[in-house]
Amino acid sequence: MLGKNISVLGIIPARGGSKRLPNKNIKPLLNKPLIAWTIEQANKSTLLTKSIVSTDDEEIAKVAREYGGLVPFMRPARLAKDESSSYDVIFHALDFFNDNGENFDAVTLLEPTSPLRRDDDIDNAIKIFSDNFKKAGSLISLGEIHLEQPMHAKTIQDNYVSPYCHDISKMGTNDPLKAYFPYGVIYISKVSTLKKYNSFYQPRSIHYLIERWQNYEVDDIYDFYCIEAIMKMRGTNK
Repeated sequence: MLGKNISVLGIIPARGGSKRLPNKNIKPLLNKPLIAWTIEQANKSTLLTKSIVSTDDEEIAKVAREYGGLVPFMRPARLAKDESSSYDVIFHALDFFNDNGENFDAVTLLEPTSPLRRDDDIDNAIKIFSDNFKKAGSLISLGEIHLEQPMHAKTIQDNYVSPYCHDISKMGTNDPLKAYFPYGVIYISKVSTLKKYNSFYQPRSIHYLIERWQNYEVDDIYDFYCIEAIMKMRGTNK
C-alpha cells in the first residue's frame, strides 16, 4: 500500500513547430511516432489518476488520439512559443481540470522526447514520491554523468585550455564527485509546491535514478538516431 494515496495528473507536453528537428513529436521512431511511446507508457501506469497530452497542434492531437492519448483541450498559441514555460503549460492544464471540478494532489511531467523508460519507471517513481509525500515537494529523474563528468570538463582562457571548474579540479582524480543530469523520464511535484516555487527544483526535491542507457532525450537528429539504436539493441521494437 502506498505511503499516501494521492491523485496524480500526468501531462505529456507536445507543441508543434519544433525547429531543430521538425515534427519531432510525431516523427516515426521504429514502428510508431515518438509521442506514442510515452502515451503507451503512461497508459500502462496503475498509479496515474489521469494522463493527458497538451498540444497546440491538430496533427499531433490526431496522432496522440490514435495511440490512446487523451487530448481534452487544445493548448492556446501563447503557450506554444519557443519561450513558453513548461510550468505555464502545466498550470493551464490544472486550471482546465479545476474549472471542471477535478483537482489533483500532484502533477507528473512526462516528456515525449525521453522515450527510454522501463515499463515500471512511472509507477516506481510515483510510489517513491508517494511514500515521501510528507517530507518531499518534488521528484526528479537523474542520470549519472559519465563521459562528460564536470571534473574533466575544460574551458578556454586567453586561448589556452583550462579546467572548467577550478574547485572541482583540485579533487583527487581517483575519487571524482559524482554528478547527475536531469532527464525527462519523469518529474513529479505536489501541486501546492509547484505553484509556490514555479519549478520542479525545490528545497526538498528527491531523486529517481535512471540507468545509463536512459541518458538520452531527443533534441536533434543525432539524439534520435542514438535512441533508435538503443531501442533496437534492447529489442524494444519487438
